[in-house]
Amino acid sequence: MIGFIVRRLLQAVVVLVGLTVFVFVLEHLIPGNLAKAILGQRASPAAIAAFNSENGLDHPLVVQYLTFLGHVVTGNLGYSYRQNQSVDSLVAHQLPNDVLLVGSSLVLSLAIAVPLGVAQAAKRRSAFDHAATAVSFTLYSIPSYCLGLLLVAWLAIASHLFPPEAPQGANFASVISDPRALVLPVLTLTLVNVAYFSRYMRSSAIATLAEDYVRLAKAKGLGRRKVIWHHVLRNSLLPVVTLVGLSLPAVLTAGLIIEDVFNFPGVGLTYYNAAVNADYPVMLGITVLVGLTTVIGSLLADLAYAVLDPRVRYV
Repeated sequence: MIGFIVRRLLQAVVVLVGLTVFVFVLEHLIPGNLAKAILGQRASPAAIAAFNSENGLDHPLVVQYLTFLGHVVTGNLGYSYRQNQSVDSLVAHQLPNDVLLVGSSLVLSLAIAVPLGVAQAAKRRSAFDHAATAVSFTLYSIPSYCLGLLLVAWLAIASHLFPPEAPQGANFASVISDPRALVLPVLTLTLVNVAYFSRYMRSSAIATLAEDYVRLAKAKGLGRRKVIWHHVLRNSLLPVVTLVGLSLPAVLTAGLIIEDVFNFPGVGLTYYNAAVNADYPVMLGITVLVGLTTVIGSLLADLAYAVLDPRVRYV
């Protein structure tokens, strides 16, 4: 197990370096002058030269990349041109909001999707299964931003049950002080995730129900409910565990569209605004963090496999 973790960590280093090279080059291929985008189109040549010199943009591309990589290794993700603030402090300030949004929706969606998928598998081809499948496919097919706008139209504008905008505030305490405003963004992400997870859970549970050990448990006279919850559920969770592990970057990115729709003060909205305003250090710093969380999520999913299924061993 230790050897497997070490190999995965070494692979993670290679992946992260490749990711930074790819994104760094892409950003420098974007047409336009970065100094003019930040200072304005009427900026004087002297002001542009001073901006480039101050931010190291007058150095060769390789030197710029190595400087950025050296900063990343020391934990410095860059400095925002627009907000006059380090990327580290921006992320640290807004990350609790994203954990609240994505974490609560993930917990709720798993609490609904896991038993729903198992129940569909146990009642395969029944009216309940067909109805749940239709709802899941409908939710899965609707873009998240469209679903969010529909919920705003129905639950905020038409019925006035909830505010159409997410809670606004400069800190985490301000966000949680208005729980009603959290309902629509959390509900949107939850519905999307339920459709996503329940389909995998249903397919996995159907395959597990056909296994020999499940048939043996039934032959021993165990009740249907006991067979499902004690024998089928645990072994059906493996694909969902992978999805949850790969969903870890969602803390930084999955809420991007939802945060824009509901104007939620999180890292996703910051990334979107940085892309619109050509704030490249913010984009690059958050991209590195997303790559890191993706690697960590994948590793945690692999380790969870070994916990759930004793037959899985890593050497």
